[in-house]
Amino acid sequence: MRIKNTIVGFFLLLATWFLLNGKYDIVTLGIGILISLFISLIFCNKCEIFSEMNFSPKAILYFIVYVFVFLTELVKSNFDVARRVLTPSLPINPGIVEVETKLKSKLGRMILANSITLTPGTLTVKIENDKLFIHWINVVNTDIENATKDIAAKFEKYLKVIYG
Repeated sequence: MRIKNTIVGFFLLLATWFLLNGKYDIVTLGIGILISLFISLIFCNKCEIFSEMNFSPKAILYFIVYVFVFLTELVKSNFDVARRVLTPSLPINPGIVEVETKLKSKLGRMILANSITLTPGTLTVKIENDKLFIHWINVVNTDIENATKDIAAKFEKYLKVIYG
């Protein structure tokens, strides 16, 4: 597991290096590899955050699909909130609902909570074991099953394959 954490950490650091640097020449590549390798060897073998990730072809495909699903939900929720702001007559029924997740990994639950929070109109207030408490701008369902289906199910389907 420590090797997996180091390898994932290395590639994440290297990708961050390229995104922040903006150059793609051989010198930048060499420096990026050395710095990423050094940092990942020192710090990433002690962390266990990446040990819950699956790296099967199915998980990688689901990650790619998840990004598109997340971006679609992000755009839809932005338009919904903008419509509610620009049309004051539209109903707003704010409240906190309880959502139940089937995700077992801590990282998977954190990614789910952040995905929900990043979509406008929802905010993850608290995570307690397999329960998430979400502030929702327009509460449609208060029972756990339907609220989970409306808020979390679209993300959870993919995260379950990626993080278990």
